Amino acid sequence: MNLKLSVLACAALSVLAAEAHAARTIAFAPYALPDSGTVAIVVRDGVPDEGAFAQLDDASNGALRRAVDAADFKGKAESKLDLPGFAGYDRVLLVGAGDKPVTPRLLQDVGGTVGAFAGGSRAPRVELLWSGNEPDAAAHLATGAQLGAYTFDTYKSRDEDDGAPKAGEGELVIRTAAGEAASDRFQRDWQPLATAVHAARDLVTEPANTIYPETFVERIREAFDGLPNVSFEVLDVADMKRLGMGGLLAVGQGSQRPPRLLVVRYNGGAAGEAPVAFVGKGITFDTGGISIKPSSNLWRMKYDMTGAAVATGTVLALAGRRAPVNAVGVAALAENMPSGTAGRPGDVITTMSGKTFEVMSTDAEGRMVLSDAVYYTQQQYKPKVMVDIATLTGAVVSALGDEYAGLFSRHDDLAEQLIAAGEASGEEVWRLPLHPSYAKDLESPIADLRNGGGGPGAGVGAHFIGEWVDEALPLAHLDIAGMAWRESAGTATSPKGATAFGVRLLDRYVRDQHE
Repeated sequence: MNLKLSVLACAALSVLAAEAHAARTIAFAPYALPDSGTVAIVVRDGVPDEGAFAQLDDASNGALRRAVDAADFKGKAESKLDLPGFAGYDRVLLVGAGDKPVTPRLLQDVGGTVGAFAGGSRAPRVELLWSGNEPDAAAHLATGAQLGAYTFDTYKSRDEDDGAPKAGEGELVIRTAAGEAASDRFQRDWQPLATAVHAARDLVTEPANTIYPETFVERIREAFDGLPNVSFEVLDVADMKRLGMGGLLAVGQGSQRPPRLLVVRYNGGAAGEAPVAFVGKGITFDTGGISIKPSSNLWRMKYDMTGAAVATGTVLALAGRRAPVNAVGVAALAENMPSGTAGRPGDVITTMSGKTFEVMSTDAEGRMVLSDAVYYTQQQYKPKVMVDIATLTGAVVSALGDEYAGLFSRHDDLAEQLIAAGEASGEEVWRLPLHPSYAKDLESPIADLRNGGGGPGAGVGAHFIGEWVDEALPLAHLDIAGMAWRESAGTATSPKGATAFGVRLLDRYVRDQHE
């Protein structure tokens, strides 16, 4: 149930954008404490007497302070206190903001908490108050609210309309010093990002009988419909055979769903300027192939195309906000299935570059499709920088859990830029080593190298992908296997389920380094 967005202009609402599962609208208004209704106010660590808290405490003759003390609420980051039927209000939600400096990330987290609350509330109007005057505070609060309110209900049965208010319907009003003037900045610079994150989450959440290589391509075309300066290139099996893309073909040959290579190109920068390239692993379902996976949690392997959703979703965000850059998003799409036509362990594959590898496991398929995808991107589009994104290994989950994605790069400057973008966006990465010994771990007696076997899995996988990219081209590999899906409770801006981890990170990287 994604949010619709609107602007509160004087006495009327002007709708900005609508999404597929839209319900509650987002509006902007000048800062003021309402007399009644459902309100959310932000409190800093220690719950100081300031801003909306002080106003509401005064209006309630000190009842708010007594309630906070009784509940031992301290205003810590990520905390909240819900007070129904309080002092003439239907509901008061206190959202802790901690003691760190106010940043876009903090504002988005606050907005996400309120967005999730509003999505579950039957109140016709929820009002979020921010008493600070930080630039673009309203836009970041609204962005977080849209991200935090995300749900996927496409396949749920609909109850008959009995006329009663439905949870998540109505308005979410952001009250800040900027008032309704915040709407333009939000619509122009941040709402397209939230929309792109939602689109990527939708793709990842869809079941594999709905999303496979061909339908992935269709969905991406639909998502970009009407955006200027966008073009598509789609390679089918015949094209891949002509180009010698043995890696992609080997993974897809066991499935009745043929593989595809999708390229979305956005030209928003100077003519002829080299693009920034994002290349994503797009395994629409991963059984492991002949090296079949165990059945436990196998259902979740529909998420193995998250890298492709993120790569194309990042370009969707850039195109949506008319970013002044050139960018390509590449999706290496295949379904990895066991069958009589599937590839086998021990096979030797010749890739587009002419380099060969010996298949040690058909479940190391992500690096196989990316070998052709990164090489094709390098040769065809001559990017100035390349980032590949993949749910590649369980090893990175063991190392970093669900707090960081693994970052591998031969280029220190690029690695530092992505780390900074991760901290700013809330999608954090941790740099892991690319040791020279990984090359020895991948030696094959009959081919140029093997696709796995021995050594640290995440590092070996990153090294394998890097073998197909010129060392002079700045390249980063993001292993997001631990970050792409949250089975337990999520974060303020990333609810349970598909996260689309990487869209916000890479958008932030482009904002900081290429605009």
